[in-house]
Amino acid sequence: MNVSMPTPDPSTITHAPAPVRTTCAYCGVGCGVVATADGKGGATIAGDAAHPANQGRLCVKGAALGETLATGHRLLHPTIHGVRTTWNRALDAVTKGFRDTIERHGPDAVALYLSGQLLTEDYYVANKLMKGFIGSANVDTNSRLCMASTVAGHRRAFGADIVPGCYEDLDEADLVVLTGSNTAWCHPVLWQRIEQARTRRGTRVVVIDPRRTVTADSADLHLAVAPGMDAVLFARLLVEIAEGGAVDTNYVTRHTDGFEAALANAREIAPSRADAAARCALTEQALAAFLDWWIETPRVVTCFSQGINQSAQGTDKVNAILNVHLAAGRIGRPGCGPFSLTGQPNAMGGREVGGLANQLAAHMGFSPDEVDRVGRFWQAPGMAGKEGRKAVSMFEAIERGEIRALWVLCTNPAASLPRADAMRSALRQLDFLAVSEVSAHVDGLAEAATVVLPSAAWGEKNGTVTNSERRISRQRPFLAPPGEAQPDWWQICEVARRLGHGQAFDFASPAAIFREHAALSAFENDGARLFDIGGLADLTDQAYDALEPVQWPLPSGRDAGTQRLFADGGFAHADGCARLVPLAPPALSAPPTAEHPLLLNTGRVRDHWHTMTRTGLSPRLAQHRNAPFVEVHPADAERFGLEDGAFAAVSTRQGQVELRVVVTDSQQPGSIFAPIHWTDANAARARVGSLVHARTDPVSGQPDSKTVPASIRPWAMQAEGFIASRRRLPLPAWLSHARMTVADGEIVHFASPRAPGALHDLLSNWLNLWTSPLHQRNPAADLYRSASIVDHRLEILLSTGPRRDEDAIAWATDLLARERIDAATRRFILAGRAPDPGLRPSRQVCACFGVDEARIEAAARGGADSVEAIGAALKAGTNCGSCRPEIRKILEGCRQPA
Repeated sequence: MNVSMPTPDPSTITHAPAPVRTTCAYCGVGCGVVATADGKGGATIAGDAAHPANQGRLCVKGAALGETLATGHRLLHPTIHGVRTTWNRALDAVTKGFRDTIERHGPDAVALYLSGQLLTEDYYVANKLMKGFIGSANVDTNSRLCMASTVAGHRRAFGADIVPGCYEDLDEADLVVLTGSNTAWCHPVLWQRIEQARTRRGTRVVVIDPRRTVTADSADLHLAVAPGMDAVLFARLLVEIAEGGAVDTNYVTRHTDGFEAALANAREIAPSRADAAARCALTEQALAAFLDWWIETPRVVTCFSQGINQSAQGTDKVNAILNVHLAAGRIGRPGCGPFSLTGQPNAMGGREVGGLANQLAAHMGFSPDEVDRVGRFWQAPGMAGKEGRKAVSMFEAIERGEIRALWVLCTNPAASLPRADAMRSALRQLDFLAVSEVSAHVDGLAEAATVVLPSAAWGEKNGTVTNSERRISRQRPFLAPPGEAQPDWWQICEVARRLGHGQAFDFASPAAIFREHAALSAFENDGARLFDIGGLADLTDQAYDALEPVQWPLPSGRDAGTQRLFADGGFAHADGCARLVPLAPPALSAPPTAEHPLLLNTGRVRDHWHTMTRTGLSPRLAQHRNAPFVEVHPADAERFGLEDGAFAAVSTRQGQVELRVVVTDSQQPGSIFAPIHWTDANAARARVGSLVHARTDPVSGQPDSKTVPASIRPWAMQAEGFIASRRRLPLPAWLSHARMTVADGEIVHFASPRAPGALHDLLSNWLNLWTSPLHQRNPAADLYRSASIVDHRLEILLSTGPRRDEDAIAWATDLLARERIDAATRRFILAGRAPDPGLRPSRQVCACFGVDEARIEAAARGGADSVEAIGAALKAGTNCGSCRPEIRKILEGCRQPA
């Protein structure tokens, strides 16, 4: 069977420097981007001033997208068992793997695992193939790890997965509550809007977070709630709303059901302020301030994100938030409402087309009527009649041998799922594994795959995404895919054709898929299903390509989308009323034990994204946090014998990692924090996913990644050092290390229990540096360096000593970037210092303009005593603004007496 390769449309793929309006590839803010291809495979990136989500603003990750377009790391050709093959053979192998498994074990023995970074059109055809034509609902997504509790909470309360508000509510609110969200780092463009509202209208900000994040540092009030007790706080707020006369009686009576039961339940959970304060580990004064502010401020937006969702009681936490907004009638009106801040660029779009195992397309479920309706629309011969396995359950079924064939697209469950080590082993047990990927550097996945398919990446893909405020935007291509890479939707349709379903998957373009998706949303929709984009079902290819950002609902006959919902009721339950939901008694899913006396909280850092397959390619994004770490409170550091800057072993029942210790009072005693970004592809012995337990929310199936019982102990490292290299180096797994991209190469930080001299000898052999004439050995100082120069350029520099040397790293980075090393400079290569070093290198604070802590401190000593003054002097903080809280903290430190 010959493959019909999609022909690139010359009108949408730009080789000359013509700007293309597209959408950012990172978080759910959905910022508009203007990309201008440079004709060399790269592009310049700017914010799209016409896009309503960001109005021209970009965070540093979005601004650095042009640095992530290099193809040196890309998968370029299909492979079978690691051997290059043709697309025909690869697609035939995927088809055979699925067909054989279905014939032997039935349709529930196969599964798809998707990603919130897929486009809506990719998601749609994957969902249609599995649920409509293979006959199994075993199709789930890494959004299950991100937003599933929000979906479940919305469906319980509203009858459908609906975000009722819009970003303009942040501009118009008088109180913004951020709970479980480090907004300044994870959604910087929205944080800028909040900061501007504070300046313009005096908006107050409350942050509810066990950690004192940079967002919390900037808040008017920080409630360092005890881990897992968020629902207690909002239960008490519901009681206070009732007792303080703040219930919107008319709204509750006309538009809701269950208020009295939810209130009685809240009184059981939090009978008094004193009880709530004690359970939440808050002072009564701080709790009272929050309760009074919320009740006295009609325009209040409560934003929530992963700190709420990633919990074994995440759905209840979401409903606790929705309960208070419904009770006060503060929903769907300007400046007020509950607002879910989505983590991934198209988590919402995936939810719209049934990307979750417990949903069908167009926000339909698995009731007999809905299964029949979708089946008739698709003319599907074998509709799945029941929900499929959710992500964690899906991979547990793989462990048990119940699922035998799997296709993974655009994500790496071997790194991101709980019990990541066990998941890596489970993948190797499959009879058949297909992987559609962009990067060759995804650990634990490609090695286990039967077939690997090279996918198109951001900048090459064509389709739509939906952001956190229900706004559909276009992702447009401005680069041609390298090698033989192909879009994910095309790969799925080709397999569907080979399985005998060609007529149902005869899509010539993403526009054709989108039209069918829009038509299904309107099919037999009498208004009960709020997700309705029937007004877009007849778009021509040209109109689809020119589609401007638009919010849904957008039913047929309407010219504009819908900004806000539910101010006048109209919920998706059969009676049109919302439900206030009673909560289970709040508790930790797994409390600390004598063996594991701490609680591990996992999360993100400012300049990295997921497992760094994209952000890890950008030199400026690597500087802010350049190696894995664990944050520990000073009391716990003393308790467990840990030193700031030293190393520690962090263990749970699931695994162990070794991380550098950061001692900070931003952590609560009894809790530690480690970021998720480093895996075996960019580090070693630092895969935080291997620590996370598989406890999940009973309603949403979302894993608890925030309160994992853990232990910590010192991990002795005699030697530390770095390797500066012009090319990516394979390194031994026994070496604790982390890669950092720099201009024209990489810096690998490492540490080891071995003595510096012995370690240097081992690594010199590994890197074949004995043949180089450049060596320096100083046993008295335990300092050893070797380097290789080829054609007057530095190829490799290895430095080993008793501790990390920032000056030497800065000098090696400078040397790598030099096109030619002259004789005078050659004498200093192994010196570890530039001849004229200037300011000592320090931690980068502003990635947009490359400003480090030392320069900010120097400017402060020179009289720049405010964030604005630092911005005027150094530009730091004047672009994306995500570094402004850190600048403020540095300035406060400079004002302290010595």
